[in-house]
Amino acid sequence: MQTVNVLGSKYKLVESNSGKDVILERADGYCDNTTKTLVIKNLLPEPNSLGNLSEYKKRVVRHEIIHAFLFESGLAGESWADNEEIVDWIAYQFPKLLQAFQSANAL
Repeated sequence: MQTVNVLGSKYKLVESNSGKDVILERADGYCDNTTKTLVIKNLLPEPNSLGNLSEYKKRVVRHEIIHAFLFESGLAGESWADNEEIVDWIAYQFPKLLQAFQSANAL
């Protein structure tokens, strides 16, 4: 089982499916801060699925890791940090942000 260090807390990264986890019937992933678990839906190609599921899965993993970082930073519960749109933006743009930081020697 893979773990992710989030500000000193170890989060388990697990894959599951909607048959085992009812939450995945309505989400492709979630962060359970009570058990320190990042759950990612095992995405399989279907007629209406995205063309590049491996890239999408990486974005879902980044999204849930960001939720964990925000929670561990004390930014949870009815705040901007729970806004799915901003968390998704960070997850989607992070590779570009990383590249920009690296090219500017800002890490």
